[in-house]
Amino acid sequence: MKQIVPSLLMIAGIFSNSILAQESKSIEKKYTKEVARLVKAKQVKAAFTLIEEQKEQTTEDHITLTEVLAPPFKEDAKGVVFGNMLKEAGIDSIWTDKVGNVIGLRKGTAGASGYVGIDAHLDVVFPEGTDVTVKKVGDTLKAPGIGDDTRALANLISMLKAMNKAGIKTEKDVLIVGSVGEEGLGDLRGMKYMFNESGLNIDSWIAIDGGSMGRISNAGLGSKRYKLLVKGKGGHSWGAFGLANPHHAMGKAIDVFSEAAWKYTSGNIPKTSFNVGRIGGGTSVNSIPFESWMEVDMRAISPKNLDEIETIFKSSVEKAIAEYNASGVQGEVTYELIKIGDRPSGELSPEIPLVQRSMAATEFFGVNPSLGRGSTNINIPVSKGIPAVCIGRGGKGGGAHSLHEWYVNDEPGDESIKLALLITLAQAGLDK
Repeated sequence: MKQIVPSLLMIAGIFSNSILAQESKSIEKKYTKEVARLVKAKQVKAAFTLIEEQKEQTTEDHITLTEVLAPPFKEDAKGVVFGNMLKEAGIDSIWTDKVGNVIGLRKGTAGASGYVGIDAHLDVVFPEGTDVTVKKVGDTLKAPGIGDDTRALANLISMLKAMNKAGIKTEKDVLIVGSVGEEGLGDLRGMKYMFNESGLNIDSWIAIDGGSMGRISNAGLGSKRYKLLVKGKGGHSWGAFGLANPHHAMGKAIDVFSEAAWKYTSGNIPKTSFNVGRIGGGTSVNSIPFESWMEVDMRAISPKNLDEIETIFKSSVEKAIAEYNASGVQGEVTYELIKIGDRPSGELSPEIPLVQRSMAATEFFGVNPSLGRGSTNINIPVSKGIPAVCIGRGGKGGGAHSLHEWYVNDEPGDESIKLALLITLAQAGLDK
């Protein structure tokens, strides 16, 4: 893969302190003027009108995509539907990569190196068998996954249709992507492949994820996740009493880790968190279990703190298991740590062009831009110093990651789609 060399400005902005993403919100006049020039172009005006005229079709596309369930690691069916929509909208070429990302290429005119990418993720958090039938209640759409992130996929289709019908040409090639693996244990596998293995020379990225217009992420909240497996022989709770018990050992591990981690995170450091999210194992109330497990999530603004909380976790487990085995129990337990998630932290300066353009475009629609951080697809490019932002899909919604998720498109003229188009054109260059 061709290496991308970030500017000194970006390097300075990546691993800075925790308040950088909230510190500077000023927009340079040259970017405000750039956006103003873009919206005056006849092709862009035509595209805006088309986006408004396509509103009902965009809603139909939204419903169609929502009703194709895309459980973690099983996004293929929705990828096919999204790919067909890209073809019908007039994408120049399309392919599905090794991990399942559906990638549409819209060719530029200048032959410039470096793709501008824009994506929404295909996957939802819901397992196979979930009823994703969309129910309409007035102007409200209800279904699991209706907001996160299926609306953003429909936005991409509307944007592409408008670009083609309005005759918009960009100087740079644009990638329009339905990505995989954004949620949970997907661990950003789609973006990891795109930026680590695909060989594509991507020089900037725009993700559409999250809620209302105005929220712009220019920083990635890093996380590390582990599954701890503790194993023993197992036996009868009375007949084998005294035998090393994996549940007891794991309880000690939770206690030792919680005490050490709480002391660390309560210190004078950028926000860092830890959580034991799931616990399982055992066969019956009167059996000493042969296996116990738990899943742990650790997050931090700073890469340094993320590494340190990970070290605390590992050393706590090692200490707890050793102390438990030496406590006088019969036999011993063994343990295994399995990494199930690794999302890097990173932060970009508000002064880089993509962030400035995103703020200027947002302000054009009368919305105050607010910079922040999140755990999204941009974690990967941001951690590498590649310009990336995550913007909202627009509208109103609630109940994300629940069976009662809902969405209302309450924006006049689908302004969030226009926003995505403006940022893309500013970054890729409008060919006149």
